[in-house]
Amino acid sequence: MHPPVAPTLPFKISTLIYVQNAAGDLLLLERRKSPNAGLWSPIGGKLEMGLGESPFEAARRETAEEIGLTLADADLHLFAMVAEKNYEARTHWLMFLFHCKRTLAQLPPPMDEGNFAFVPLAEAEQRPIPETDRLILWPLFRDRRHTFTAVRADCSPGQPLRVVVETV
Repeated sequence: MHPPVAPTLPFKISTLIYVQNAAGDLLLLERRKSPNAGLWSPIGGKLEMGLGESPFEAARRETAEEIGLTLADADLHLFAMVAEKNYEARTHWLMFLFHCKRTLAQLPPPMDEGNFAFVPLAEAEQRPIPETDRLILWPLFRDRRHTFTAVRADCSPGQPLRVVVETV
């Protein structure tokens, strides 16, 4: 007898861009839409895979679209790659996390996806955020944003979150 075959889930690729103001506060978006409606996160979005968009191209495009900041690749530091398996039992995610080297002078206006706020780093993790962000993404930003780290996480429902750091 063969073990049951796990259902095939879609694989999505996205970017998250951690932008700060001159005081070091982080720009966060309180999301109105799924995924993570009602929760806070950095700006970002999915790659335009049909166009062959790279993670850097997507990060630049999302930053321009969401907050009106035009960036060059040199303005971004790729500090992490995170593979999340079975997120909410609906999809797999491959996320590229960028730290924006340029600061933002003022708060962007609200948009369809939500409202913005500048939040001190010490308070960011206290906001309502996705649990995997609290356990994986924010520690990577807080502790490893000046290097590069690859992480994989198994988010299978009903099981403890399993996280493996693949590089240090």
